[in-house]
Amino acid sequence: MRRLIVAITGATGAVFGMRILETLAGNDVETHLVASDWGERTLEHETGRSISEVRDLATVWYDHRNMGAAISSGSFVTEGMVVAPCSMRSLAAIANGGGNHLVHRAADVVLKERRPLVLVVRETPLNDLHLENMLKLSRIGVTVFPPVPAFYNHPRTLDDMVDHLVARVLDQFRIDTGLGRRWSGEISGPTPDTD
Repeated sequence: MRRLIVAITGATGAVFGMRILETLAGNDVETHLVASDWGERTLEHETGRSISEVRDLATVWYDHRNMGAAISSGSFVTEGMVVAPCSMRSLAAIANGGGNHLVHRAADVVLKERRPLVLVVRETPLNDLHLENMLKLSRIGVTVFPPVPAFYNHPRTLDDMVDHLVARVLDQFRIDTGLGRRWSGEISGPTPDTD
């Protein structure tokens, strides 16, 4: 069984973490969920779902204060970790090897074990510190994944946009769930000479 750590922090966009869990529920991927206090509050506020409902989507749930959890050790083998959404506070803690809860510790373990780490960073506009932290992490192999919507797939609903982004996030772990429409290479209308 493949294992993926899914973390939810206090930035807007909790729907991304929740949708990842929904997509993988009943799949051949074991999900290990951890959410910060603000991640839980934001999730309930933005989605109308209780944290207990979202915890039930995961295979395993960890309290963010439990620094002795399985995901705090490199000997617990996973496919990697996605933080969706990733607040700028969590981005900074991960970039600088600090932090005071399990989301940050688990990310540090994923980094030291050289496993894939995907951060669905959610903030705009970005200041110099945000950009420096993103660049620092990108240089060591972290995938910085702002949830920028695509329009080539002609989304009709917000769910279509969320599903497309979730599919792209899961692509980073080579997990194909068939979610969302992929680019086919075909474009309507005449081809322009320049952009």
